[in-house]
Amino acid sequence: MEIVLVRGDITEQQVDAVVNAANSSLLGGGGVDGAIHRKGGPDILAACRDLRASHYGKGLPTGRAVATTAGRLPARWVIHTVGPVHSTTEDRSELLASCHRESLRVADELGARSVAFPAISTGVYRWPVEDAARIAVETVRAAETSVEEVRFVLFDERAYEAFAAQAG
Repeated sequence: MEIVLVRGDITEQQVDAVVNAANSSLLGGGGVDGAIHRKGGPDILAACRDLRASHYGKGLPTGRAVATTAGRLPARWVIHTVGPVHSTTEDRSELLASCHRESLRVADELGARSVAFPAISTGVYRWPVEDAARIAVETVRAAETSVEEVRFVLFDERAYEAFAAQAG
């Protein structure tokens, strides 16, 4: 598997699947989640509402992943995953790693060969970007997957540099 780093907008990536750093409601929010819902259009929200009405009535649990249409995005699917809120008193790194593993598992089920990830949990969930980059890159490298390209799409220079330091 090839790991690629891009500084840019995840909603503009031409990949099979885009990973959404969603909140557990699956109904949109701020940051990456809001951008994906805005640019992808109402089909994504409709699919998320269907998921809430069927399998995820209480919301998507942290560390899990589920796919929907990508709507108007230049991808085929959106894989929604709920990252953990960072804690200084509890080690939640396994939940962050699970977001990446579960997203790749869903990508494999879909037959996706290229997947774009944001820096999960580093925004409003306050995960230190250097640590998030370490967990993300280590987890993706260790994953057994048929995905051929994992693209980390980083919004700012600090995140890009943190992921570059881990990706080598």
